[in-house]
Amino acid sequence: MTTPPSTPAIERVRSSGLPHRIVFYGPVASAEEAAERRGVPLAALAKTLVVRVEEGRYVLVLIPGDSGLDYPKLRTVLGVRRLTMPSPEEALAATGYERGTINPIEAGGWPAIVDRRLTEAAEVSLGSGAHGWAIHLTPPDLVALVDAQIADITKPADPA
Repeated sequence: MTTPPSTPAIERVRSSGLPHRIVFYGPVASAEEAAERRGVPLAALAKTLVVRVEEGRYVLVLIPGDSGLDYPKLRTVLGVRRLTMPSPEEALAATGYERGTINPIEAGGWPAIVDRRLTEAAEVSLGSGAHGWAIHLTPPDLVALVDAQIADITKPADPA
C-alpha cells in the first residue's frame, strides 16, 4: 500500500499546515522493529497509552519506545491516588482508535501528557489511526497540535 489512508489524525495533521510525514512501515512484532521500519531511534517512537483516571475519564500519555510509564510520577502529575488501564475495547470506545494505532490527535478530546524525553527528539513517530502507518512531527508541533502538557512520567530508559 502506497497511498496513506484517511484517518481523523492524518486529516487533522494535513489540514494543520504543520510540516509532517506520513510513513508506511507495515506489520511489526515489536517496538524495536517499528522504530527501525519507521527510520527513527526507539527513544523517538512515541507510544500512546490510554490511562483511566476514573470511570469515563481518560488521559492520553505519550512515552518514548525505550521507556516504561512510571505510575507514581503520573499519579503525582494528575493529582490522583489511583490509575488503571482500560481494556482494548474500552480504549477504542474512548479514542476511536484500535490498539496499535492510538495517538492523541482527534482522539476523543482527552487531555494529553507528553514525556519530557520525547521533546528531546528531532522528530517523533506516533500512531496514525491506521495499522502500519505512522505520523512524524517535531515535538513542538505535536505538543501544540494536541495542547499537551509536558512532564517527567517515565522510568529511566533501559540500558542498551
